[in-house]
Amino acid sequence: MLLGQLALIVAALFTGAALYVNVADQPARLRLNATSMLAEWKTAYKHGTAMQASLVVLGFLLGLLAWWETSDRRWLVGAVVLALKGPYTFIFITPTNRQILGINPDRGEPNSRALLENWGMLHAVRTILGTTATIILLSASMRY
Repeated sequence: MLLGQLALIVAALFTGAALYVNVADQPARLRLNATSMLAEWKTAYKHGTAMQASLVVLGFLLGLLAWWETSDRRWLVGAVVLALKGPYTFIFITPTNRQILGINPDRGEPNSRALLENWGMLHAVRTILGTTATIILLSASMRY
């Protein structure tokens, strides 16, 4: 079941990237002064968004194809849980992203640190979604 194995790999890659943000990137970022913290976040955000969105789309499509090929609902459930990252991000994280993107790093704002701390907590849910999807896809892959 190559499609399912690929879906699992892609979901695990997404989860690893999301986990890295929460356990390494975000804590390091929060140790910086406001100017550096904002500049670093904006650069990381630009690159991370493209990479993580691509992984979610690819993992979702591969999971759907694995479900279509096998009729095993776990592939579908794993794909959907991974794809939930999109609506979750749009509804809950995008407003915070827009606020942060609107801050000039050279001037900073008194609430910029609080916004970035909140962003980190919101991002942790993406890590949980990725982990859940990976576990579900792993469960499905153990059958084949």
